[in-house]
Amino acid sequence: MPMVSVAQLLAKAKEGKYAVGAFNCNNMEIVQAIVAAAEAERAPVIIQASQGAIKYAGIEYIVALARLAADQSTIPVALHLDHGTSFEQCVKCIASGFTSVMIDGSKHPLDENIALTNRVLAVARAVGVSVEGELGKIGGTEDDIHVDERDVFFTEPAEALRFVQETGVDSFAPAFGTAHGQYKGRPELDFARLEKIYSLVPETPIVMHGSSGVPDEDIRRAIERGGVRKINIDTNIREQFVAGVKEAIAKNPAEIDPRKLLGPAKEKMIEIIREKIRLFGSSGQA
Repeated sequence: MPMVSVAQLLAKAKEGKYAVGAFNCNNMEIVQAIVAAAEAERAPVIIQASQGAIKYAGIEYIVALARLAADQSTIPVALHLDHGTSFEQCVKCIASGFTSVMIDGSKHPLDENIALTNRVLAVARAVGVSVEGELGKIGGTEDDIHVDERDVFFTEPAEALRFVQETGVDSFAPAFGTAHGQYKGRPELDFARLEKIYSLVPETPIVMHGSSGVPDEDIRRAIERGGVRKINIDTNIREQFVAGVKEAIAKNPAEIDPRKLLGPAKEKMIEIIREKIRLFGSSGQA
């Protein structure tokens, strides 16, 4: 079926009180794994591309792969720009066929972030593309974007309310203790802050970044009590991809057929993505 917008998927998730998985892709095998897992679970799914993915694969390849995967699927698929850093990049992704974009203006003062987000919204709304905004800095490293621990600050609930009211974003990513990349220990999430933000903006789906190392019980709590309706997963997919390749090489060090190395990697990715879909409550929601 044709690709849909993230806003469509999250509207249903809000009604059903579950979260939709947003899985980062970098190549064909990852795209195939994402959609195969979603098909197996009968779940809506978001394929998302980061700065690094676009730089590595090229925007045309990313769009073509996602569009083909969606066309051949029987479940709703959206294509989302993860951490768009500029108005120009968001517009390019919209023009190329993305059905959703994130404009990450969190490095700017609140007024500038609102203004930048509204510029992107003006273009996106005209063509039915959804927009995710962010307020507060989410720690860790994602591709070329790095936020040191000393630079992380959590989102102020009052500022979150102003941001959402003055932009009308389709989804909102606050900072409440998650981080990109692999965690060194158990993340300490500020649930009181998240739940306060949710109480102030109950109609706006909340997005959870840096979710790969978050314990299952914390994920469930964020969905049930924090209004989280979109959950981003990248690191877990990378871990399983590499583990699959390593295992295949260990079994046959002389192997030179890439298909016999990447095939097992794809199966391991499908397994972890299905596990996450079930955890998020979106299994059977297609």
